[in-house]
Amino acid sequence: MESAVKGQIVWVSSKDEDFLDLSVDVEQNTSITHCLRGFSSTETLCAEQKYYCEVCCSKQEAQKRMRVKKLPQILALHLKRFKYMEQMNRFTKLSYRVVFPLELRLFNTSDDAFNPDRMYDLVAVVIHIGSSLNRGHYISIVKSDGFWLLFDDDIVDKIDPSTIEDFYGLPSDLQKNSETGYILFYQSRE
Repeated sequence: MESAVKGQIVWVSSKDEDFLDLSVDVEQNTSITHCLRGFSSTETLCAEQKYYCEVCCSKQEAQKRMRVKKLPQILALHLKRFKYMEQMNRFTKLSYRVVFPLELRLFNTSDDAFNPDRMYDLVAVVIHIGSSLNRGHYISIVKSDGFWLLFDDDIVDKIDPSTIEDFYGLPSDLQKNSETGYILFYQSRE
């Protein structure tokens, strides 16, 4: 697609790609909606990140944005809770508090998305317990037959839905062992 901007020709390209999950960056004291907004924000590709333009056969400064065109039946959201810290020469866990709702509507859909108002219900959460990438334990909470169940190795306990809030993360940047939602699974109502 081509369009004119102040005497310049601007090329717009798009590419459809299937996905199994969306990996989203996390920030302190935020929500999954904010994380998804960041996932679909416009990013300028410059310096070493320039885009190779096949029309002019050279690297050009460009803008990139990702939006969802085909909403899946099961939406898996991976929270990027591990970040490489150059000064420490290792990955560290981001135990940031990220609120994730029991119901979710994606707003970062493309203009030509089918059924962009699709509603999702939280059905499972994989939780990381620990303080680093190399150490820790995983548990999960799953909604089954209207009840929330916590699975921890061979132990299964029924929990109150309000317990899910315990896995949002820590309200401050304390570096301590934490229990945080790591992968969220939402199921479409349709």
